[in-house]
Formats: sequence, C-alpha cells, structure tokens
Amino acid sequence: MTDRIHSLTVVLDEDIRDDDIQGLISALSHFRHVIDVQTNVTDPISLMAEARARNQLTERILAALRLK
Repeated sequence: MTDRIHSLTVVLDEDIRDDDIQGLISALSHFRHVIDVQTNVTDPISLMAEARARNQLTERILAALRLK
C-alpha cells in the first residue's frame, strides 16, 4: 500500500519581494491537483536561524581549511 500525500512545501533559495513572487505563485497554481498556494512572510526568527546556520557552516569550513 502506498502513502497518500496531502501537501508539499516549497522552500525558496532566498527571500523574494511579494510583488516579484506573483509569477511563481500563478505558475504553481496551474499545476494539476493544486487547489491553493499560500505565502509565508519572513520573520526575524527565520532570519536569525539562517544567520546562525550560515555562521556555523562558515566556522566549520574555516576549521577544515586550517587542518590542511
């Protein structure tokens, strides 16, 4: 028996202005089985988490380069 999927989450590679994203929203809404496309506004917590993740990755890369 196969699983049934009720939704998908699309993550963008960067924050995009709401007036610039309308084309993508329109395109996604034209796919078969899509009944709604919702946007999520960037909040300070998301920005903080992204900055911390980027910082940790940078530190790991620099540490790895120092070992060589």
